[in-house]
Amino acid sequence: MSANSADPKTSVDVVLVKGGRTKIRYPAELLGDDGTRIAVRAPWAGDATRDFGFVRFESGDVFTEYYWRDRWYSVKEVRDARSTLKGWYCDITRPVTLSGTELVVADLDLDLWRSADGTDVRRLDEDEFAESGLERTDPEAAAAAVAALDELESLARTGDFEALLT
Repeated sequence: MSANSADPKTSVDVVLVKGGRTKIRYPAELLGDDGTRIAVRAPWAGDATRDFGFVRFESGDVFTEYYWRDRWYSVKEVRDARSTLKGWYCDITRPVTLSGTELVVADLDLDLWRSADGTDVRRLDEDEFAESGLERTDPEAAAAAVAALDELESLARTGDFEALLT
């Protein structure tokens, strides 16, 4: 598929890989691919409601997801069934690959949440990242992951965050 030629009805499978194994696979509508950034939309793919304490992902939620081939993160805009913005959930990942209709995302355990109003910005799963052993097994990737989290947090706190998505 060439850049900027995405048929809005084209479907891709998002394949989230963690620790070398597929954690979840779900269909998504391809919204665009400019050669660097890929945008897709999908309903909440979880089997049940997931309550993080600061946000709930539940049936009816819609995720507009942004992935980059040259950045170490993805950004997911989360809206409820009435289209009310809940916020953005960001995964720290290796740069994505799109092979045929599979969008492969390698999750690196670090995450960031930014609420819709921008008042709640929080780093997540730093303990999981430390336990993953990535700093020992692939120090360059670990450093890139931490730098990506720092970059996203800075953008989320300074108000430049939404410019990533336009």
